[in-house]
Amino acid sequence: MGQQEKVATSLAGTVSEEISASLTAVDAELARRYPGDPGTRQPVHTVYVPGDVFEPGTLRSWGDQALAALDEHAPDAASFAAVLGIPEELAGPVHDRVRAKLEHEPVEDLRIDFEDGYGPRPDAEEDEAAARAARLVSEAYANGTAAPYMGIRMKCMEAGVRDRGIRTTDVFLTGLMEAGGLPDGLVLTLPKVTYPEQVTAFVRLLEAFEKAHGLDAGRLGFEIQIETSQSILAADGTAAVARMIDAAEGRATGLHYGTFDYSACVGVSAAYQASDHPAADHAKAVMQVAAAGTGVRVSDGSTNVLPVGPTDRVHEAWRLHYGLTRRALARAYYQGWDMHPGHLPTRYAAVYAFYREGLEPAAARLAAYVAKAGGDVMDEPATAKALSGYLLRGIDCGALDTAEVARLTGLTRADLDAFASPRRGDLTVTAP
Repeated sequence: MGQQEKVATSLAGTVSEEISASLTAVDAELARRYPGDPGTRQPVHTVYVPGDVFEPGTLRSWGDQALAALDEHAPDAASFAAVLGIPEELAGPVHDRVRAKLEHEPVEDLRIDFEDGYGPRPDAEEDEAAARAARLVSEAYANGTAAPYMGIRMKCMEAGVRDRGIRTTDVFLTGLMEAGGLPDGLVLTLPKVTYPEQVTAFVRLLEAFEKAHGLDAGRLGFEIQIETSQSILAADGTAAVARMIDAAEGRATGLHYGTFDYSACVGVSAAYQASDHPAADHAKAVMQVAAAGTGVRVSDGSTNVLPVGPTDRVHEAWRLHYGLTRRALARAYYQGWDMHPGHLPTRYAAVYAFYREGLEPAAARLAAYVAKAGGDVMDEPATAKALSGYLLRGIDCGALDTAEVARLTGLTRADLDAFASPRRGDLTVTAP
């Protein structure tokens, strides 16, 4: 031990108190606007099915069709890996987990569509379809056949369809209440939002419903679908999407990019409308920055190239979808939209390969951080947060097992949760 240093200060204690007092409002604003990630599971995709097509067996049908596509076009691990370029050492684990996923939980998030996928219908017909959707969703949660997340996409808040969208939302939510209440996995998606005032209007609608049924304030949240250029850059030059998050008054849970509506809005011709177009990259980058720290998650869009037809055509569509999904994951868009059962094999293959190939490096870095062992990367708390979030997302979707993560990191699920969403104060790490 060296000589003990003399500690001296020059400022009175009141200086610190006065500075803290001057920042009280800022502290409160930071806590309100940027609470951080909610720490809940984020689905890897959203599947949407038109309101008149959804049936009690829809989820199982999608899984069975996906399995049939695998059996026909890539019947074993080696052939599936060869099509997608998956490394040989991951071929077996990825293939086995994809099949298991399709057998037990083929869809993580389902949206029953009453917007573009459903179109304009007579009011009585849409009323009936919305009431039927509520009944089927309630039954699915009651009998254990539901996806982890389910809900509807209603028509938007534009004048021509506003009343219809409000009524469909009311019919659906009322049906759920009469069938036993709102399920925990309920998700609502508001499409084609252009102005923050449309978000505010939807908030008022949900508030009115909560009051009518005696629900807790804020019980109903919703996703905002970004499908117009005005939702990214407003007429005054500001990022409208950031104002939309604020207009949601804490109810926004996600921002979903609408590939084809947005592309068309900015003039991209049909042949080039894709989630990797520069216009799409710009929109999603703005969405990502606007949502950072708010607890609102960002979702990529979809591809309309369907894996149907002869095997060579299916393989081509699979490679495209796999590549787009991997590209999105690398850019921290951990969710996307799938339009066909044939997209499920490549959605899960891309997700599982992404997490399994990074498992050991991520686990080693996190374990070294916890042990303060150093290594060839000098990690900081923010990186530990990212590493934990990566492992948790892998566990949640079925790419990784809790036991193997615990073995490699020495951490429990609770430890990972604490690193991913650290609270004030010291972090206590327990043995697995």
